[in-house]
Amino acid sequence: MFTLFSFTALATTALAAPHLAKRDKVYGFDISHYQSSVDFESAYNDGGLRFVYIKATEGTTYEDSMFSSHYGGATDAGFIRGGYHFAHGDSSASDQADFFADNGGGWTDDGITLPGMLDLEASCSENDDWEGWIQEFSDRYHENTGRYPVLYSSPSWWSECTGDSSAFKGTSPLMMACWYVVICLVLKI
Repeated sequence: MFTLFSFTALATTALAAPHLAKRDKVYGFDISHYQSSVDFESAYNDGGLRFVYIKATEGTTYEDSMFSSHYGGATDAGFIRGGYHFAHGDSSASDQADFFADNGGGWTDDGITLPGMLDLEASCSENDDWEGWIQEFSDRYHENTGRYPVLYSSPSWWSECTGDSSAFKGTSPLMMACWYVVICLVLKI
């Protein structure tokens, strides 16, 4: 059975993949160990999905047990893929960026690897300066990989925790989660 955690759309300008036909939007999904069995071939061939973000790390110590398996399956099916990191605002952003880059969040200029994605869903109370925390993580991730991360959040979290910040405009696409809907616009900033 194929379970989608969320659907998103990504503008083709954000992807540099020569094997994709030009289209207005490219659809994909994100997964973690909660989706232990994923039919990547069906998602690609029957579902028309073309990219996937796979949970790699969380905080400074957790590595997702399904990351390697999911990453290999996604690659074999032809997906453009990348890792994502679930942020914990109560510990060092730089340490988390280092941990992520070292454990699945790296980036290579191979046409099929997406820049890492920073998943921002933790409680706003974990940090009183989320904008500063995100900036520190982003800068350190950029130092490690040469790319800035994609930022992933919900509209309510982004509004409540960052005050609808536009500080990352120009460096990091903001992918907004839209659970229980078919299509969601990716780029907010």
